[in-house]
Amino acid sequence: MKTRGSFIIICTFITILTLGYFFLNPFYNHLSSYLSKSEQVKANVLIVEGWLPDAALDMAFEEFQKNGYEYIITTGLKSSSDYYELSVNGYLIFHPKIKKSSSIEVSQHIIEVYAYGSLNGEYSAHFNLFVNHSLIADFLADKHKRRYSATWKGSLSEIDSIMVQFTNDKVDEYGDINLFIKEVLIDHNIIIPYLNNSEFYNSNLDGNSRIVNNFNSVAELARNWLLSKGIDSSSIIAVPGERVIINRTLTSALAFRAWLRTTNIDIKGINIISLGTHARRTWMTFNKILDEKYDIGIISIPEPIYRHSRERKVFKTIRETLGIIYYWFILIPY
Repeated sequence: MKTRGSFIIICTFITILTLGYFFLNPFYNHLSSYLSKSEQVKANVLIVEGWLPDAALDMAFEEFQKNGYEYIITTGLKSSSDYYELSVNGYLIFHPKIKKSSSIEVSQHIIEVYAYGSLNGEYSAHFNLFVNHSLIADFLADKHKRRYSATWKGSLSEIDSIMVQFTNDKVDEYGDINLFIKEVLIDHNIIIPYLNNSEFYNSNLDGNSRIVNNFNSVAELARNWLLSKGIDSSSIIAVPGERVIINRTLTSALAFRAWLRTTNIDIKGINIISLGTHARRTWMTFNKILDEKYDIGIISIPEPIYRHSRERKVFKTIRETLGIIYYWFILIPY
């Protein structure tokens, strides 16, 4: 009976939301504008939520350069994934550094990439596989995690690099094509994880957008991305939070508060960059956790185009509305 009652409640809630979709569009639009409102203050510190998409990080870079901030702080949780996410076209390069040995000086080897894509079918992620900049195979990676295998002839000790090139990044109303890489394997027994053994180049190999994968948090990933844009390393500080499943915004704010207690930076004001309708919850959380000791502003970055369809906008607005109500309660003790 309890299960049946819960089912009825859920169905009623869905019905109300469906009716609201058809009859209360002006209300949704007003609520969406409220949740995604920007209100900047005069500040010398810019906080960037590290989970933001690359386009939003580019806008964060422009904001930092344009308005004369002294510091940019990246927040975000420690990584829970063993995979590196290629969210834009580019090159993930592994450097095996295999020492000479008679046991590996054979003519033919198996090179494997353990990977998966974010979507299936025609939206599968396409990648090329290179050894020493020579193309040896190409693949389409769907949502199934597997090893993508190719053969290569030569001496392992002569391998300088194994490179995965992601080529078909795309974002539209059907979703976002991304590629996830865990590791490269050679002859089934030499395993090269992406972490601490690879670097990412965005779009080309000129070295101007190089990210070394020696991090284990979203905050550090965002810091590396901004460093690749040319910001001085002394101006960017990553403040990672502990890995959690829920209350991630709260965890990031608590990590920032803990960091504040250890720094001697003179904070004159803080602006926070967030994404779309999530901005209001972020702004409320940081104000509460920091006990309104600082002037805190919010900058809401427009969401990617594939989230602009009516259905996605309504869903996101409802979710963030429920989220901000939930956060209002959990922030009471702070």
